[in-house]
Parts: sequence; structure tokens; C-alpha cells
Amino acid sequence: MKILIIGGYGVFGGRLAELIADMGIEVLICGRSEPKAVALCDRLTGKARFTPVKLDRVNISGALRTHTPDLVIDASGPFQSYGDNPYSVIRACLDARIDYMDFADAADFALGVSRFDAEAKERGVTILSGVSSFPVLTAAVLRQFQKTMTVHSLTGGIAPSPYAGIGLNVMRAVVSYAGGDVKLTRGGGAQTAKGLAESLRYTVAVPGRLPLKNLHYSLVDVPDLQILPAQNPDLQDIWMGAGPVPEFLHRVLNLLAKTRAALRLPSFEIFSPFFFWVLNKMKFGEHRGGMFVMAKGVDDHGKPAKASWHLLAEGDDGPYIPSMAIEALVRKRAVGIKPPPGARIASKELEISDYMALFEDREIYAGFRNDTPAAVPIFETVAGQAFDDLPASLQLFHSQTGPHNWRGEAKAVAANTLLGKLIAKIVGLNLKSGDWPLDVRVTPDHEGEIWERSFGPHRFKSRFTAGTGKNERLMVEKFGPAKIGLALVIEDGRLRLIPRRVTLFGVPLPGFMLPKEDSYEFEENGRFHFNVSVKIPLAGRIAHYQGWLERV
Repeated sequence: MKILIIGGYGVFGGRLAELIADMGIEVLICGRSEPKAVALCDRLTGKARFTPVKLDRVNISGALRTHTPDLVIDASGPFQSYGDNPYSVIRACLDARIDYMDFADAADFALGVSRFDAEAKERGVTILSGVSSFPVLTAAVLRQFQKTMTVHSLTGGIAPSPYAGIGLNVMRAVVSYAGGDVKLTRGGGAQTAKGLAESLRYTVAVPGRLPLKNLHYSLVDVPDLQILPAQNPDLQDIWMGAGPVPEFLHRVLNLLAKTRAALRLPSFEIFSPFFFWVLNKMKFGEHRGGMFVMAKGVDDHGKPAKASWHLLAEGDDGPYIPSMAIEALVRKRAVGIKPPPGARIASKELEISDYMALFEDREIYAGFRNDTPAAVPIFETVAGQAFDDLPASLQLFHSQTGPHNWRGEAKAVAANTLLGKLIAKIVGLNLKSGDWPLDVRVTPDHEGEIWERSFGPHRFKSRFTAGTGKNERLMVEKFGPAKIGLALVIEDGRLRLIPRRVTLFGVPLPGFMLPKEDSYEFEENGRFHFNVSVKIPLAGRIAHYQGWLERV
């Protein structure tokens, strides 16, 4: 198999080349810069044979005759700016009877390929547009939701790692529609909204994994907004966004979008190189990214239903996800599974299982959550499906719906600095060092759970609630004037409680002041065990206690 990638040394094309480097195929890395094509080919290793080709897309017909590829992949863009003859590459592929795929994120471009459907079928050629996370992955997630509910509303977003790097053409595409009209469906009808001028906050939280921070997402122009409602008549509302960081730069783009919309200014695309430079320089924060899709509708009994799908990608793995749809189709093609002829958007070509098979070899994790309100204990609500992975004694402790008492033993170590002792007293963790009999009473109420602990004569209590707002998907523990947003992470049978956000007297503390907790619950010999260690920068240890409990 021979593949020709237009824009092969670009962000998406280059990552696709890396993904298929282990296949015994020939890949032509094409673009207007031969040195860049040569540099990428020299860097790539694997079974595939990479060949650099200097190529301008306007001369694609001659290149197809010369190189006779089996498949052409357009990874260049921006597809919003292809001018008066946007489908010249598709036209050339049809004339040469060569299959075609692209990464198009422009809804109008992707929808427009259907005009070639009859001719593509007649010539036995497959033309697939929009072969990327939007809309292929989102459409696959939607079909999973539809197995248990009728979806009326769909909201999604993607949050790239600040270290992922963004291509200039992607930046041109985003800036071109900032403040401009974006077509979507609202209230069951076709509407327009202003790109990057509408925003929401959301927390990506794969069950059992460390969630992303609560991020700011803004409306983007992607094919899903028009395609998914057309393919799913029950879908009455749809919204898709992006959540790049740092947030302050994101909000600058929001302000510019609103200014353009209010004053009816021309596109800011001319400033794309500047935004490209700034965004790729401003790299700080966690090196991880994610994606979410949230659905609302009714279940089979007509009752309100809500569910969400979450994806987390650690380190450098996230940026490969947009290229994985084409990777999956190329791998299927290599074993004789080829999409049928015709010209269409690629929203129905892959399923979640196709993606999950590719995620297995990387630090990419995904999972569903049932967000329909239910009278279940708060720990089970926040942990989601991962709650079932906990050992039996931990499930027993956290699954009670009424008051329950526990008794055991604990070893406590008090604060070791004057500041630490002061903080411990303020928040109610003023423990004395020693070995103590331990009694714990947990009392659920309409807000959450109250935990009362007695270490011999020393008592303290805290309240657990399911987080909202910027604490969404976190378990919030309140000690006196302090509130700690804790992520519930399940690893190797342990339930770890990791601080993600802290407020003191209602004021958020900066990240460097987060408690350095090594707190976890585990099972040993069938018994519930715990280890709680709280340390704060500059103050040292606040408290440390460990031990076991049994149900009374």
C-alpha cells in the first residue's frame, strides 16, 4: 500500500506518519518545503518506507500520475480557506480513481463532499472527509449513549495539553471564525452563534483517574454542529468547544471574538501568526489533555437521563488522538477492510472499540459516567464506574445509606512545627501523638456525609460533599474554614485522595500551597485500612494517622 500525505510534515500529518511507521507500507511525505519533508523522513523509523516529495496541492494531478498512490490524505488546511476551488484534490483523486481522506474541521467543507457521492460510487472510489476526533470520535460516543437513552442534547469539548503544540493552519482556522457566525442546532432548528464568544466550564474526569482541572471551554466551528443533528433527528441541541490553556490567553481570544461580533469587524485571521507564536511560547501547567461528551435526554421509560464520556491523555500521547481515526482506517485497509465507495463525512466509519484498541498501547484512558441524579452515596457518585473496582471492605464502608459506626485502632503523629500546630488547631486536626483506640461515626444527610472521629479523648469531624462549580467531579472535605477538593483515584486496589483545590475562609489558595497528602484507603486481610498524611509547604506536617476499622 502506498499513501500520499499532503502536509505530511505538518502537525497532524507528521503525527499520522509516526502512528503508521510500524506498518510495511510506503508513505510519501509531501508539501511545499522539501527540506521539511526530508527532515521528517530522516527522523522516522520503523517498517514503513518514507519518501519526501516536494508538492504544491495545486499541482496534485501530476503528482498522482507520477506516484500512483492507493490513498491520498489531505492533512494541510485550513480547509476554511481553500478558496473558489476547495475540492481540487478530491476532483483529481476521482479522475485518477484514487481513494481520499482528510482532517477537515470546517463543517461546510466536510458537508460539501457529498456532491461527489454518485460519481465516487460509479468510479469505485472512497472519499471520506472530517476523519478526526470531531466528528468521528464524538459520533461514536453518541451512538453508545443511544443504546440506553434518546439523546436530545449533546455538549462536548476538547482540552489540549499546553505542551501539545498547535499548527499555524489550525490557528488560522480558529482565528478566522472567532466572532464570526457558526452554524449549529438549537431548539430543534438551525441557528447561528458567534465562534469563541460563548463559553462554559467543565471537568474531564475518567472514573478512577486523576481528573483535569475545571477548565474554560469556548464554542468552536466543527463538523459535528451540523452533521450530528442531520444524522440524528432526536438531537435538538448541540454545542462543541475547546479549552486551551493558559486560560488568560484563552479569555483574550474570547474578548476579541466578542469585540468583532459587536462591532461587525472583519476576520482577525491576519493576526494568526502572532497568536500562533504566543500560544506555543506560553507552555506551563500540567502536561495532560482530555475530551468530554455529555448527553441529556430520556431513558426507555421516558424519564430524564444524563450521561457523560470522558477521555484523559497523559504527556505526549494526547496530540496523536486527532490522527488516530485515519490510523484506524489505514490499519483496517491493510487487512482488507475498506470503507465502501462513495463521498461522505466519516462520522459513521468507526466505533468506540476501534479507538480503545489504539489507546491500549498509550497512556490514554476513557470511560462513561451515569450522571442521572440517583440516591446513591456520594463516594460512589464521584468515583463512578471505578467504584466497582474497590476491594469489598472499602465498598462496604462507602456504600452505606444510613448512619454507620466503625471501631478500630490508629497511630497518630501530631504537627511538628509551630505553624503546623496553629493550622491544625484552626482546621480542627489538633491530634496528639500516640496509639489510640478509634471510633468513627458516618452520618449521611441531604448534603453529603458527616464524619466524626474519636482518637481516644481527642475528637474532630469533617463534612464530605460532592463538589460543584470549580470542584466539579471532586470530593470536597470541609475542616472548619478549610475546604479541600479531593480527586478519587483508584490504583492497585487503593483509593487515593489527592488534593486538587483548596479554599480557606472561601479564598482559593494558589497551587503551590496545596497540601501534599499521601492519603489512601486499602484492604488488608479483609479489613478496612487507612493512611492519612497531610503536609503543607512552609508549615510541614499538619497531621498523620494510620490504622484499621471494622463495622460495629
